[in-house]
Amino acid sequence: MPALQIRNLDQGIYDSIVVLAKEENRSIAQQTTVLLRSALKLDAKEFQLRNALKTIKNIQIKEPHRRFPTSEELIREDRDR
Repeated sequence: MPALQIRNLDQGIYDSIVVLAKEENRSIAQQTTVLLRSALKLDAKEFQLRNALKTIKNIQIKEPHRRFPTSEELIREDRDR
């Protein structure tokens, strides 16, 4: 399994990891792995959201004549069904 070494880690960050590890009954390495895994999942979701927004903007740029309906129009359309 790969190893990771972090140099010049801020003492406050290290202390926070130690406290979290003790609270969760984990080693420092296990707690760091949990934190990294959690952060990467958030980054992946943020990345997907940014790509979706970029796609929407590209549609609006490429097709300026295409107008998205307002919420009022969508509600009216739904009620008329």
